[in-house]
Amino acid sequence: MQEVQALDALTQVLGELAEQPHNLALYAQHIRIARSIEGMEQSALETMVQFLAAPEEVWLALLSAKEASVDVDTPGGVKELLELYARAETDYLSISILQKHIQFIIDRHAHFTHGEAKPSEFEDMFTTSWTRDAILDVVNKGIGHLRQSHILWDMQRDWELEVLEAAPPADKPALVDLVDTLYLTRLKQPHSNIEETSQSYSSFTTKYKLPQDYEVLMIGASKIRSQGSKSYDRRESLEFALEKSETPLEVFARYIAAERRARSPDSFVLNTIYERAIAEAAKRTFHGEVDAEGVLVALWIGYCDSLRTNNAGVEVEHSALQRAIRSIPNSGEVAHGEARNELNTLQTPREAILHHKVLRSDVGQIVPVILARAGYEKRRMEVDSEDQDILPTLIVVLETGLELVQQASPPGDPKLRLEKYLANIYLRLAQMPDQAIGLWKTATRHHKNSYLVWLAYTDLLIKLEHYEQARKIFTEIHTKNLDWPEAIWEAWAAFEHMHGSVEEVDTCFDKIEKAAYQVHARRAKEAEKVSYQAMQMAQAVHDPLSGTQVPDVGFAGAPMDIDPPRGQKRGAEDETSAPEAHKKAKTENSTIFVADLPGGCGKVREVKITELPNALVATVEFFERDSIPPALTKDKKRVRDQEVAVHLAWKSTLYVTNFPESADDVFIRDLFGKYGTIFDVRWPSKKYKNSRRFCYIQFTSPDSAQRALELHGRQLEPDQPMNVFISNPEHKKERTDQDANEREIYVAGLSRFTTKDDLETLFKTYGVVKEVRMAVDKDNKSKGFAFVEFEEEKEALAALEANNHELKKRRIGVTLADSRVRARNRNVVPDTGLSRLADVRNRSVRIRNLPVAAQEGLLQQTLEKIALVKRVEVFVEICEAVVELESAAEVGKLLLRTEPIVFCSNTLQISEDGRDGALKRQGAPPPKTGGLFVPRATVSKPRAGLGHTRKRLVQPPGAQTVSVAPGESSGSKSSPKGQDDFRKMLG
Repeated sequence: MQEVQALDALTQVLGELAEQPHNLALYAQHIRIARSIEGMEQSALETMVQFLAAPEEVWLALLSAKEASVDVDTPGGVKELLELYARAETDYLSISILQKHIQFIIDRHAHFTHGEAKPSEFEDMFTTSWTRDAILDVVNKGIGHLRQSHILWDMQRDWELEVLEAAPPADKPALVDLVDTLYLTRLKQPHSNIEETSQSYSSFTTKYKLPQDYEVLMIGASKIRSQGSKSYDRRESLEFALEKSETPLEVFARYIAAERRARSPDSFVLNTIYERAIAEAAKRTFHGEVDAEGVLVALWIGYCDSLRTNNAGVEVEHSALQRAIRSIPNSGEVAHGEARNELNTLQTPREAILHHKVLRSDVGQIVPVILARAGYEKRRMEVDSEDQDILPTLIVVLETGLELVQQASPPGDPKLRLEKYLANIYLRLAQMPDQAIGLWKTATRHHKNSYLVWLAYTDLLIKLEHYEQARKIFTEIHTKNLDWPEAIWEAWAAFEHMHGSVEEVDTCFDKIEKAAYQVHARRAKEAEKVSYQAMQMAQAVHDPLSGTQVPDVGFAGAPMDIDPPRGQKRGAEDETSAPEAHKKAKTENSTIFVADLPGGCGKVREVKITELPNALVATVEFFERDSIPPALTKDKKRVRDQEVAVHLAWKSTLYVTNFPESADDVFIRDLFGKYGTIFDVRWPSKKYKNSRRFCYIQFTSPDSAQRALELHGRQLEPDQPMNVFISNPEHKKERTDQDANEREIYVAGLSRFTTKDDLETLFKTYGVVKEVRMAVDKDNKSKGFAFVEFEEEKEALAALEANNHELKKRRIGVTLADSRVRARNRNVVPDTGLSRLADVRNRSVRIRNLPVAAQEGLLQQTLEKIALVKRVEVFVEICEAVVELESAAEVGKLLLRTEPIVFCSNTLQISEDGRDGALKRQGAPPPKTGGLFVPRATVSKPRAGLGHTRKRLVQPPGAQTVSVAPGESSGSKSSPKGQDDFRKMLG
């Protein structure tokens, strides 16, 4: 029964493909159905590759089936398979297909070289020279792939080395030179395993070159390699991001933009990046990913444009355009580019473009194709002016294009591009003014309200001196409801001034004045209607919950609809600057929270859809805050017979602080989850201030957030009431202390007997003191300085008058606090003597395999259950993090842990390489010389100082050795220590 249903589905899909032979989704469906029916898959694959470019998976399956079915021992079978490989490699870049192609060539060469005798029908095929050229041709198709080209090149190198090893002595010198050139060419090219290539070349040189030439050759190779190595290093971060990202098309967009911004774009790299991006977009389009087809079209257009601007050559451009047509036949812009390229070579354009069914359904795709074809014919006429058939062909092309535009969309092209082109042809080349008039008259019937078409019509009549007819048209249309009537009135007035009598001018102005009064009255009425609708929307936006009283929890007067000040000054080094905080507040003010999704309220910046266990919700961010009122009117509407809920995102978000230090994400979710469905819990990053203890909890409805306010003031630990507030972005400034530095003074020269009360008593005379922070020693005595924060900036400025004031018999210094001042010994860690950077590296590890968009706060919570964490910094683009721990012993706890650490379903990979945010390239460790080869005979100069040994002084013959007592200095080096001395040192 299932097979019968599959056959019915297959018949239906084949019928649809007959009507839509360029529909990629139908081909994908055809292949899926055919795979469920025995013996039908290969036919479906062949059908697709006949009409459209196919992704890698289609070609690999077809190539495997073809290789198994043809007789590769016959010239016909081999040629058929090689032709199929060539077609597959033309569609999209695929390292897997190229690798399979090379392996087939190598296997056939080995078969005929070491196995059976090659039949004469093969002629030169699979000889060593033919095989070398064939392999080189395939390798060059993927040689620009920075991460995977080594797969192809290594196969080529290994084959060449095998040929060299088996060659007779007389042929080896030429082959050695050939392989040497192969290596040096490769070292110039950027690729991921350039270190391995260099080491392989070293081995080759040692084996096949003279020993005395080794150093000279390696120095030259090292200089050549430096260019390719630097080129790859510049791109390594993006290559790594591509490998880790779940949205590689976005990374490709950044990659391409970076390459095209270069002063001199490297076509070797840029072209391959385009090829890789196009192949990825094609694969995702084949699998039905949303928006992938649009990305594919944009990539092809950008690629063809890049080839043109970088002077790749007419043949290369034409080849790319032909491939683009096969990949995205529905794109008129690509067809326009192809026709333009064919113009440059004066080839016959493809008539099929004009009859493409998909193109004929989209005005935006039709017009570029028609313009390109018309431009081709016009330039043909300029080249061959005696050919009388070109002009009629040009007119037919444009007239056919106008018919296609009208069939695709009755309003036609609002820019009137084809009408303007054809009217010029009628007037200047064909000398057919009546046809030009008829053209614009017909256009006015299709664009009744467009001032552009009426101006073009009247301008033509005036140009042809049909003044009465032009005046009649102006009289008829001056009261019409046009999109810009003022333009028509001005044109009419100018016409009458030039060609009319005094009476006709007066009549014109009288009619324009009357028409203007009517238009202004109509516009005022429309404005009044819009104003009334806006007032209704404003009333609908009013939230009935805004006036709800929060349940009394014993903290009378505590505001519950805003976030309070945190009580702690935000550090000057905090990662959120004032402009960024303002931007974030603006974002929150222009974001709504949608449960079950309406739409169509304004220009949307971003939509994120999240599927929760029992709900489907989305956040919709608009470009403008003015889009929020109409969006909120969608609340309680029904979509597909289901009522949706729409509200401002911040109204369902809580700001929670002052909870126990041991509280983590699980604790918070358990505590607040009973009030409703939690959409997200956002934790702050602690990489700049480890004492930050707050979080944002977002529910799927404001009602849940309101119910959770009852937790405000609850003491989860003795004398520690928790604070729970609605996170209103309008009051974010009240809880961030962004301008605390301007409200804070620095007091120095304090007596060690000074107390906080002394300072508060002194400075409260200048204003309201918000906080006094004084540095104290282990005996709780002052260290001599303190910070005093006021409520207002002007109060801090007034407090500067206390400079040189006597307090506790000491003269104090008062200045404004400067967050940029650093301690004198900031770069030295007292306990270890190491530099601060070296100490941080000693206490840091790298975390790999993080989930996408991992929160630093959540990751720190996970790791704190195992070791003492000081700081966490996540690099989102590469899904990695650097974790600084309290001590080297804590590092050992993570590195020596045998049980895996799971974070958000991902098993973390922990290593001690990568102490900072810089990426390390995988592969062999770089030599100590920084990458350049150093000859064996070269001796580096010894350098004195920490980490370097002094050069041993050579004593003259007969000189006596002077012993030096402990503690005395000597210019000579002491004798080497033995194992016994080492044991004595250990005690």
